[in-house]
Amino acid sequence: MKKISFLTIAAMAAVLVSCGGKSGGRPNFGDNEYPVQTVAASSADLQSTYPATIKGIQDVEIRPKISGFLVSVNVREGQTVSAGQTLFVIDNATYQAAVRQAQAAVNTATSQLNTAKLTYDNAQKLFEQNVIGTYELESSKNTYESAKAQLAQAQASLASARETLSFCYVKSPASGVVGSLPFKVGALVSASSAAPLTTVSNISTMEVYFSMTEKDILEMTKTSGSTAEAISQYPPVKLQLADGTMYSEEGHVMKMSGVIDAATGTVQMIAHFANPNRLLKSGGSGAIIVPRQDSGAIVIPQSVVSEVQNKKFVYLLDKNNKVKYTEITVNPQNDGNNYIVTSGLKAGDKYVTNGITKLTDGMEIKPITPEQYQKKIDEQAKAMTAGDIVETMQKK
Repeated sequence: MKKISFLTIAAMAAVLVSCGGKSGGRPNFGDNEYPVQTVAASSADLQSTYPATIKGIQDVEIRPKISGFLVSVNVREGQTVSAGQTLFVIDNATYQAAVRQAQAAVNTATSQLNTAKLTYDNAQKLFEQNVIGTYELESSKNTYESAKAQLAQAQASLASARETLSFCYVKSPASGVVGSLPFKVGALVSASSAAPLTTVSNISTMEVYFSMTEKDILEMTKTSGSTAEAISQYPPVKLQLADGTMYSEEGHVMKMSGVIDAATGTVQMIAHFANPNRLLKSGGSGAIIVPRQDSGAIVIPQSVVSEVQNKKFVYLLDKNNKVKYTEITVNPQNDGNNYIVTSGLKAGDKYVTNGITKLTDGMEIKPITPEQYQKKIDEQAKAMTAGDIVETMQKK
């Protein structure tokens, strides 16, 4: 029976608090008493949220250096590739012919050089025997030097032809994951194509881009003394994914843009996140959450705040025990139970905590403490009969 009585009283007390008993907002004390709490500064864990864009630490667009038809696509979307791996092959028949032609030119130049060298060597011997004069010797020497230059030119043309041929084999310049493949076998591609053949993204570490206001950057820099110091002291950040879940790895701000975007008045920040499980994808979106602590925050319960047309108000108590309907502003981020007040309240102010629906601006009340208020609730609950409880619940 004692257990049943205790549960009944507890349920009835909850009804009194939620529906206000006979007074429509608080227990019917009959003496105009309202609980009042004094504002005090306290420590509060806050956080700032910024929209973010996710990119691989290295996103490389793969583009052809020559024009031609694709004859082979050697990778698939999402495949992991290594640096130097062949991704695409472009039709190379024309470029192979150019290599053979250049090789033939080298062979011809080599033969001409050998003949010119024999002629020059023979002219030297004849000159030493006084058979020919200086003119003939210098003429053969010039022919020999010209042959060497022609061979060097032919060799350069061969090297260029071979390099052009190598462009037919499009290789990955870095290790990473292959993106979309807009071109299929048979497509005509060129260096001037608007779309790249694909993108290779190194996603072992991700760069997450977000923007902070110029004001925030100035405050941060002034506090730390320099931009570099501000970055080194920046707290670890969290990443909220597009589905609302939190990414398991912490991130660290590594870089800050040195230019303010004139259109938005913001500065771009870059945080690095490890991506061991390849969960993050280049091109994704999310939100960066920056935790911070405010040791002088004013925190009040949401239940003491009334909201009218997106504006928030509390009832403050003046020195004459009259309440004043006062507008406040709060931090948009909250825990669902409390507000962090940014303006409208200061330490030492007194606000009404319960029964605010029965108050009007300028109304005189008799302030009591929240403890006294709760005691009166408990006493009134004990004094209520079973019929009172039923009646109260029916009204609810």
